[in-house]
Formats: sequence, C-alpha cells, structure tokens
Amino acid sequence: MSQPKLLVLSGSLRAGSYNHLLAAAAGRGAVDAGASVTGIRLVDFDLPLYNEDEEKSRGLPDGAKRLKDLFKAHHGLIIGCPEYNSAISAALKNAIDWVSRPREGEAPLECFDSKVVGLVAASPGALGGIRGLPTVRHVLSNIRSIVLPDQFALSMAHEAFDEQGHLKNDKQRQMAEAVGRRVAEVAAAVGKVTA
Repeated sequence: MSQPKLLVLSGSLRAGSYNHLLAAAAGRGAVDAGASVTGIRLVDFDLPLYNEDEEKSRGLPDGAKRLKDLFKAHHGLIIGCPEYNSAISAALKNAIDWVSRPREGEAPLECFDSKVVGLVAASPGALGGIRGLPTVRHVLSNIRSIVLPDQFALSMAHEAFDEQGHLKNDKQRQMAEAVGRRVAEVAAAVGKVTA
C-alpha cells in the first residue's frame, strides 16, 4: 500500500467538541507519517436511532449509506471518544450500529473488518475520558477491527487548546500525534500483507 487512507471522527455531536479537536490532532500525526486523512463530523450524517423495524421497512437512511461508504473507502480510523457516564457515547455507538448493517452483496462487517483503529479521549475532568475507552475498544474488537494498544486520554481538555483548536502543550500534542502516526504505520503494514 503506497498511502493508507484514514478516517478521523469523534463520538461527540457538539460543535466545539474537545474530542473532535483531539482526534484532529492525532490525524495530523498520521499525515506526518504519510497517510491521507479525511475528517468528518457525525452530526452531518443525521443518523436516527437504530431501529431494526425501520431498517426493514425503509432500508438504510441516506446518512448511514454515506457513512458506510466512507468507512469502506478507508484503511483505518482515528476516533475521539467522549466518555458519557463512564462509557461510549450514544452517538458513536449508534453510528457503529448503522455502519455494521450489511447491504446486499456486502460481506458481514465489511466496513470494520481489518480496519486499524486508534483511540483518543478528551475530558474536562482529571481522568481525561479514559474510563470510556475500554468500552469502545471492546465493541470495535468484537466486530473485527484491529484496535491498537496505543491511546491517549487528555485531562483538563477545556484548558488544553488554543483559539485555533491546537494543543498548547507540546508533550500532549506529541502524544496525540503519536497515536495517529501509529495508526498510519500499522494500516500501511496491514495493507501490504492483505494486498
């Protein structure tokens, strides 16, 4: 694989999301490692709560189809994971559920199979959202994604970013970028093996 393609997103729908900013910081590390990066916001896909009855009667909503196409077109994911009550956000879980639904002609879990995933989390609290990361890791690992052990949880996130949305602290910036860089490296290596 000459250049891995990575999708960068967060599980927050909030316009000023710290998790979105942190995922973008990790994405810059991936770009430095030679990856092509596409940043998206889940709010732009207008996903209803997953309901199998609705899926059977109407099929996948347009937003879910567009999101599935993006997942299929990329080799890996960098995900900013907000911690909601010590677990995964409803928005992120809902997106995963929609993307996991097969369309005719697709292999089961095709959009997640062998995708290399790096996780970051940001929170105004002292733990940086780290309690939610095991849940995200568990969900994605069980649907055939390769979730890397490399992760970064940013505490006191409300003080961490400048007006341009960049991390003010060099060490924190380097730690976030290291996650993205690792995703790019492993995605490139997996691509060579599976090509």
